[in-house]
Amino acid sequence: MSSQAERLRALIEEEILSFQLKPGDKLDECGLAKRYGTSRTPVREALRQLSANGLVEIRPHKGAMVARLGIRELVELLEVMAELEGACGRLAAKSCLNSDIDAMAAAQEDCRRFAEAHDPKSYARANEVFHETIYAASRNNYLVKMTLGIRNRIGAYRRLQLDHINRILPSVMEHDRILRTIRDGLPDETDRLLQVHILNIGGELRRMIALISEGENAFPSRTQMMFDEADALHVLAGAGKR
Repeated sequence: MSSQAERLRALIEEEILSFQLKPGDKLDECGLAKRYGTSRTPVREALRQLSANGLVEIRPHKGAMVARLGIRELVELLEVMAELEGACGRLAAKSCLNSDIDAMAAAQEDCRRFAEAHDPKSYARANEVFHETIYAASRNNYLVKMTLGIRNRIGAYRRLQLDHINRILPSVMEHDRILRTIRDGLPDETDRLLQVHILNIGGELRRMIALISEGENAFPSRTQMMFDEADALHVLAGAGKR
């Protein structure tokens, strides 16, 4: 990939992960080339790479769009994410340094501050930093790469779930317990708590989709665009109860 295409890939990826580009949004090559002041060739290369990473879907004769996950695929990715996060936590609890604990504690204080300020967007970023400190403490680059890859695939959906304050406060309390078990050197319990923490997202998404299916207007239309509702309820049933 050319340096220009790599730069564009990073820019478009950041817009997807920060939710400036939402699942289902069309990605017009000409529009992107004009916007970034380049030709269509590096844009096309960047979109192909993002497609290989699962963030973009390229449809024959229809062009590219930000990838939308079906409910079944989302749940499967959450299950994989739970296993990977648990593995990161297990390794961190076995061998993390005092500096790792300090980084986790600092990130958790940011999470608590934004939760108390009722600032979901800032909390979402602080939450990512908290989890990244755990990944780093695992000292396993391959595991970190896999975990970040899956996290990026479901990032928009996790942010959507954290947009609601009734999930943020339980998330902070779960972080406290996770940090405590890592500090105490309890790998099995850390693994378990992180898996539950991630799978709780599935339970909250199940509630949101149930409201959509009942025709309530509790969530904006962008939520409906993000999900393929086919057999959503029975696929998600129990996703957050493990």
